[in-house]
Order: sequence, then C-alpha cells, then structure tokens
Amino acid sequence: MGNKLTFDYIIIGTGPAGAVIAKTLTDDNKTSALLIEAGENNDKDEFIRDSAFALELEEQFFPKYFWQGEGVPQEGLDDRVFEWTTGRLLGGGSSINGEQYVRPTSAVFRQWEKLLGPIWSPRRALLRFKRLEKYNGLSDNPRSRGFGGRIDIRQAPKNPTTMAEKFVSAVEQGTGHQEILDYNDPRTPLGPFTRWQLYQNPNGARENSSRAFLSSDIMTPNGRGVKGRKLRVFFNTTALRVLFSDKSANGVELLKEGRHLKVFARKKVILSAGINSAQLLMLSGIGPAKMLRQAGIPVVFDNPNVGNNLRNHTLNFASFTTNPEDNGLPSNDPNALYTGGAFLPDPTGINPNRRAVQLVGIAADGMLNLAILFLRPKSRGSITIQNNDPLKIVLADEGFLDNEDDLESVKNIYKIYIKEIAARLEAIDPSYRLVSPTLDTINDDFRLEEFIKQNFEHNHHQQGSLRMAPLSRGGVVDRRGGVHGVRDLIVADASIIPFTVDGNTSAAAFLIGYTIARQIQRQARRTHNQDTKNKRLEDSVE
Repeated sequence: MGNKLTFDYIIIGTGPAGAVIAKTLTDDNKTSALLIEAGENNDKDEFIRDSAFALELEEQFFPKYFWQGEGVPQEGLDDRVFEWTTGRLLGGGSSINGEQYVRPTSAVFRQWEKLLGPIWSPRRALLRFKRLEKYNGLSDNPRSRGFGGRIDIRQAPKNPTTMAEKFVSAVEQGTGHQEILDYNDPRTPLGPFTRWQLYQNPNGARENSSRAFLSSDIMTPNGRGVKGRKLRVFFNTTALRVLFSDKSANGVELLKEGRHLKVFARKKVILSAGINSAQLLMLSGIGPAKMLRQAGIPVVFDNPNVGNNLRNHTLNFASFTTNPEDNGLPSNDPNALYTGGAFLPDPTGINPNRRAVQLVGIAADGMLNLAILFLRPKSRGSITIQNNDPLKIVLADEGFLDNEDDLESVKNIYKIYIKEIAARLEAIDPSYRLVSPTLDTINDDFRLEEFIKQNFEHNHHQQGSLRMAPLSRGGVVDRRGGVHGVRDLIVADASIIPFTVDGNTSAAAFLIGYTIARQIQRQARRTHNQDTKNKRLEDSVE
C-alpha cells in the first residue's frame, strides 16, 4: 500500500469493547493497531475522575463529553422525545455512565450458547469475566470472582447505611427473596442487597475502559504505545465510513481535527462505536438495499437486519419520604452512589428463577427514589440513516412500550412489588411513605398507565441493533463478530447482543470485546501456521 497510513487493525471506538481489543491485539509488540476516538482524553478531568459526579453526568449530557442528539418521538409514550447519546471521549460510555457493574446471568448466556455455540457458554463467560476483573469486595463464592484482572470493581459501601438496611428488609419481606451478598455470583442472581458493585478504584475514583486498558503502561496520554507496543490512538477523529476492496474491508475514511484522510488495514477493521456502529455500517453500504440506494450509498451487501432489533430497558421511578435521622450514603463514602438495590423475577410468577426487574435506591434531598428497570422488554426499535451525510444524526426509534405486554409488566411491578415494599417499609419505619406514585394511583389502572407514560425516563442500555446471529435469524454479525456478506469487518460492542442482557450493558460490552479479540488472535495464529506449512511444502517441492 505504498506510503499510505497502514496498520494491521483499525478499531473505531475506545469504550469497553474497543479498548480491550486494542490492548489485547497489541500485547505481542508485533501487531499494529490504530484506535479511533471522536473525543478527547479527559481522564484527568474532575467530572470524569470523581465518582461523585457520576449521576449528574448521566443527567446533564455535557457537550464536552457527549454526542449531542435526540431520538424520534415515542408513540407508546404519547410522543415524548428522549436523548440519543453516548460518551464522546476516551473510554466512551464507560467514562460517563452510572458505574454499575452487572454481569449478565447464566440464563442469558445459555440463550447465547444455544444460538451461537460454546464460545458464549455460561462457563466460558465466567472464565473471561474472572480474567477481566479485579474484585474488591465480598462474595459467598470467591471462585466466581476475579482478583488479578485490569478492571477495578469495588463493592460499596463497606458499611451500609440504616436507610439501605431498612429498604432491603422491606424488599425481603415484600417479595420473599432473601438478602444476597454478591449479585454477580451465578448462584445468587436474585434478591435485594445493600452494596452495589461499581467500576471504581479502591479509593472510589471512577474506573473506565481507558484507565483499565489504555493506562500509562500501555500508551502515553496523547495516544502512542509505550515499551515497544505498536498502538496509536487518533483523538478528535470521527469515522465516516469503512472502505472496501472487492467486499473486503481494507480501510476507514476519517475526519481528523477538520482534515479529511484515509487510513488502511492489512488485516481487519473493527467497529466498537456502540450506538454509532449501525450508522457506520449503513454509510459503508451494508444495510437494507432500498434505503441505501435512496440515500445515494452504493450497496456492498443487502441486509435488512441492520439497524433493527434495537432494545432498551424501561426506566420508571417510585419515591418515598425518609427518616431525617437516616443518611442515604455513609458520610465517609459518598462515592458509594446508591442506597441498596435488588434483582427480582417477574412479579406475576412467570419464570420465577430469571431476572426481570432491577431496583436501584438513590437517596437525594430527603427522599429515597427507587429506579425501576424492566429487564425483559418485548418492544423493539430501529436505527435508520436520513441520507449519506455521515455527520447527520440518525433516526433512532427505541420503540418504548410499543409491545403492550411491556406496559402490563411495568404496571405489575408497581401493583405487586412496589405496593408491597411500600407497606413493609412503612411498617419498619413510619417515616418512609410512598408519595409518587400514590397508592390511589397504583390501584387505579388508568391512572397508573398515565403515570408510567408521563414519568417514564431514559437510560443508556441500548443493545441488539446489529444482532449477533445467523443471517436467517435476524443477524448482522456471526458468533465471532464478523459482518455477514463481507470479509475482514467486525463489530464488537453492545449493539451485537443477541438476547437482552438482564442488567447494565457495560460488563457485557467488556466481555464481547475480550472474547472477540481472543477469537481474532486464534484466527491469526491459524492463518500464520497454515502459511508456514504451505511455505515449507513449497520449499520442499523446489
């Protein structure tokens, strides 16, 4: 390729998957990789470093750190509109999220394994999580935890508050599920708990993908590999489209600090751009042919599945008054962030051994606000490009409550779980009273539906828009992330999740990145060994 800027691999996105892949592939000091980041290195900024700002970051969407945009009006929510955004900085979404570390349960991985094969089995997933994490906390099953990995996980707070203990007791009494110590232990996926597991260093500072996998022993702050590592990071660089030669991905077109350029890959191009990966595929000519032609984009491969199957967990709240003597967080550990939580099955008794509900206690302004996530939604959304302009925002329709069963499920959480938890909590301490929604609202079906729609909130658990599955089953990529219909192009991020994860998505993204990086390495070794064998045969013939 002459004087062209060329690397073995080009990786787009520095979030959980992209950072893991970049570090893993360049560990041999022989393989070269270019890592593309649209934002800057903000790891030293107080807002990013200090965990105390984690919840504020998720609510404010500061332009310095976030892509700016919004989705289409949601028909199932009276045409309300929500932000469509993720982190635009080193570390991607891991630098601006709420820091909750939640592995998918074994039940989810059994679904993945059935569809995709043993590389996604619960056993192999557990082994990889153990290699990735450095757990700083307690567990009844230490064999399920990793203590030597690069991702710092802190179980916090060390000494739970009285408010958290009262809340957990109320959940125990109201749901019949006993308190658990470690919700990431595959043996205890259900129950309330006083201590969340957070992406944090032991001192409470934020842990993100860049600190874990792009730290000073890996690269300099301006993005150059150290100690012989052949890694380069381009900051302030937006990927515009993937380049192809005869249906083989061989480069990427970029906008780097206002300058247009092309870079090339000897081996593979890897998309780890999260919610932006679907747009990049379509701009590159992979997607529904009719839509691509209307946008003036040459069709490389016609795949109507691209951008479909988008999923997100629902998010609602319940609010309680509290005892003024109770603190939501320990005075010596404000970085604990949350006041207890719970993972519970569907309240109607369907699949009683599977997670379906996530409760998160958030104490603020004398109130205990309970975030309520329904983890098994049936509604599906889509991502569509408007034209061939790579800087034009997509039409992102998350399809919230489009399937009527989801609204019924959320209603049941209030009617059964919240109503009973409220009664038990008030019996424990009369200062704790449910004020939003009121019991009158919960008991009135019409009023409850209106409350859910008007008080519906948005989280950033988008997944599945580039589903990992056979083409005939709605797939965009295969079990190793390879994009159907082309060669040498991989997607590795939460967009390829094949079945909805039952918790926060970042842990799954780390796992996907690590799994696919290892698969790439194995394939490269097989290719090298075969080439060596062929060369020996040729030499023997000569």
